[in-house]
Amino acid sequence: MTEVKRTPLYDTHIALGAKVIPFAGYDMPVRYTSLSEEHMSVRNSVGVFDVSHMGEFFLAGSGALDLLQKVCSNDASKIIPGQAQYTCMPNNSGGIVDDLIIYKFSEDSFMMIPNASNIQKDWDWITKHNTYGVEMRNASDEIALFAVQGPRAGDLLQELTDVKLENIEYYHFVKGKMAGIEDVIISATGYTGSGGFELYVPAKHAVDLWNAIFAIDNGIDVTPAGLGARDTLRLEMGFCLYGNDIDETTSPIEAGLGWITKFNHDFVYAKVLEQQKLDKPVRRLVGFEMNEKGIPRHGYDILSIDGNVIGNVTSGTMSPMIDKGIGLGYVAAPFHKSGTEMLIQIRKNQVPATIKRPPFVKI
Repeated sequence: MTEVKRTPLYDTHIALGAKVIPFAGYDMPVRYTSLSEEHMSVRNSVGVFDVSHMGEFFLAGSGALDLLQKVCSNDASKIIPGQAQYTCMPNNSGGIVDDLIIYKFSEDSFMMIPNASNIQKDWDWITKHNTYGVEMRNASDEIALFAVQGPRAGDLLQELTDVKLENIEYYHFVKGKMAGIEDVIISATGYTGSGGFELYVPAKHAVDLWNAIFAIDNGIDVTPAGLGARDTLRLEMGFCLYGNDIDETTSPIEAGLGWITKFNHDFVYAKVLEQQKLDKPVRRLVGFEMNEKGIPRHGYDILSIDGNVIGNVTSGTMSPMIDKGIGLGYVAAPFHKSGTEMLIQIRKNQVPATIKRPPFVKI
C-alpha cells in the first residue's frame, strides 16, 4: 500500500479537532466544526484552507514557454510576468490529463500547480514532452499552500505584510514578505468565488504563517475550513473538480472549457479538439438546480422529462447559500440548454431539476 502523506500542518489540524480523512494520497482535514459554518465563514468573512497537498513544478530555460504551449490548451504566450493563467493539459485521446494554474515569473521562468492526485502523472507527462531542454524541478514537498478566502481576506492579511494587497489584480501575484517570512508568493486566486488569496510558503515556515494568521486580532472573524466546505463553495460557483467533472475521458470542449482551449498554437491533440468544437460535442457538462427536496450525488442518472437516461451527475451537494440541491453533470447535447427540465434518479425517486448556468449564487 502507498503510504499516506501529511502536510506540515497535520499536528495543528489534530490539535484544532479536525476530522481528518485520506484524500489524494494525504491525510487532510475535511471539517473542523460544521461544513455549513465553515462555508458561510468564507462567504461572509474569512476561511483558511490548508491545501499544501497541491503540487508545484518549476520550469526554467529558453524553451519553457514552448513546452507549456505544447502540453497546455490555453495560450501561455498571452500572460505577463506576475500573472497566472488557468489551463488544462489534453491527452492523446482528447481527454484531460489535468487542469492546473500556470504562474509566470519571467520570460523563461514559470510555476505550474497540478492537482495533488495527479502530481506524478503530470510530471511524467510534461517530462515526456520536454524536448526543449527545459530545466524542471518538482518542489511539491518543499512548499506549503494556504487558501485564505473570503471578502475580508485582504483586510486580514494586510496586517502581516507591507505588500499592498489591494493592488494585486485577480489572477496576478507578487513575491514578498508575509509575517516576517521571505519569498512568500501572494496570489489573488482561489477556488471559492469569494475572493481572497493563496499563499505559497516554504514548508518549514508553514506552521509559523498559519499561527500568525490566526493570531491577528483586528476584529475580523476567521475560521479554519476543510475540504468539505471547499467542495460546496466551488460547486456553488460551478467550478470543475478533477476526477469528478473532468478526467482522462472528458474533453475540454465537452466540459465547457473552450475558453481555455485556444487553437492558435499546436498543443497535444489540438486538431481533433478543434474539429470537435466545430462539429459540436455530443454531450455537455451542465449545471442544474433541484426543484424539489433532494441531494444529487456523483453517479446518479440524469433522465429526460419522459424518463429516459440522458446523462449522469458528476458532482452534487446541498447549497448552504440557497438551501437547494445543486450539481454538475454530463447530458446528451440536445438536452444541454439552460431552462431544460429534467429528472435526477435519487434512489427510487425521480426528482425534478432544471438546467441552470452556474454560478448558482450571487456573491
